[in-house]
Formats: sequence, C-alpha cells, structure tokens
Amino acid sequence: MSIKCVNCPIRKSPMFQDMDSETLEFMQRFKVGEMVVDPGTPLLSEGSNAPQLYTALSGMGLRYKLLVDGRRQVISFVFPGDFLGLQAGVMREMNHSVEATTAMRLCVFDRSELFTMFRQMPQRGYDLTWVAASQERFLGEAMTSIGQKSAVERIAWALARVFRRLQAIGLGKEVTVPMPYRQQDLADALGLSLVHTNKTLARMREKQLMSWSDGVLNVPNIEALERLGLVEDSEVPKRPLI
Repeated sequence: MSIKCVNCPIRKSPMFQDMDSETLEFMQRFKVGEMVVDPGTPLLSEGSNAPQLYTALSGMGLRYKLLVDGRRQVISFVFPGDFLGLQAGVMREMNHSVEATTAMRLCVFDRSELFTMFRQMPQRGYDLTWVAASQERFLGEAMTSIGQKSAVERIAWALARVFRRLQAIGLGKEVTVPMPYRQQDLADALGLSLVHTNKTLARMREKQLMSWSDGVLNVPNIEALERLGLVEDSEVPKRPLI
C-alpha cells in the first residue's frame, strides 16, 4: 500500500526540515503512487523525457553518464530522501541516467504538475530550488576533488561524505553505515582505475582509517578521515524533503 505523506518514514529523520499540515496535504495531492524496483533497474535514462519524478523512500542507487565507447562517470550516489528527475522536469530531457543499486521504494509524482507547485506553494518551489542549488554545490566540490586531489584524498573525501550523509539520515550505527556499492562504482565516481582504487583502499584499511566489506563501511575515526580527505565543512545541513 502507498504510504501517506503524513506517515512518511524518512520525514521524521533529523536531516529533513519539518512540513506543516498545508504542505503535507499538497504533497499528498502531488504524489500519484509508489514504485518498488529490483537492483539494477533503470529509473531514468539519458535522453529520455520521463513523465514521472521520484523521491527515494528506501534503498540506494547511482546517477551516471556514459560515453559513446561505454566508459562511465558516476555523478553521485542516490540515498533515501533524494529527489530524482528534476532535470527532465525543467529541461524536458535527462542528460544522465539513474539506476537502482539495491531494491528501492520510490514516491512517484506527476511531472506535469511541477509548475503547479511553484504557483500554488511558493515555499515548496523555493525548497526545490534549494535542492537544486545543493546538488550544484556538491558537484563543484566533487569536481575539485577529482581535478586537484590525490587518489587517497579523493577516496577519503568521498567515503567521509557518504558516512556523514547516511549517519544524518539515520541509517548508520556509531561507526558503521551501509555501503552496498562496488569498488568499481567508487572508482567511476572519482576518476580512478579499479586497481588504483583497490590498492588505495587496502592501504587505508591497513592504517585503520576505514574498512569496507560485505556492504558495510566502518569508520572508527571520521574526523581523521575528513582531515585526510581535506573536507572543509563536515556538517550535513537540514534540507527540504520533496
């Protein structure tokens, strides 16, 4: 059964801003259903003009682009609470793809009603703009890491960001979070070869900075990992949930 917005399980996470009753009622009208998908399911495809927008309720995925020769650049990991498809909603076409890494449950919204949100609920429109600006900021930070940092700094930066984000959502324990991705996914996100990624992770594990196995990331000292990754601001700001 479809979950009512008032009972949304991730809305109670301290990472997300509160919604008043009027906003909850509007989002319930905006929502047209839910979708459950298996690992590996394409959610949005580059070049497509999908009629749906999504919010991830549970599970994780990947945003990525493919070159004509098949090489892949992972743009970002997808976590619960992420809003998907805004690009097609505004520009009529996706320029990247989104795929489920694990089983996922998603809220489904009618893209044709997107501008109704801006007209009828200006605060929600601002929230959507905030989400887009936040993604732009993250991509700038990611580009700087890929372009200027060493391999160990890139990996430390990425794992620290993932760890803080998943802890903020409430998915982690004291020093662990779920990390159901492959080393190839991390390599494709950071512009590294799989061999270089594997060797760098092994050195970091030997120094007891982190360990990553069986879909679990263990970070005994997140501050040390952030120093290694040259993370400037470790705070995960409260954000709107669309």
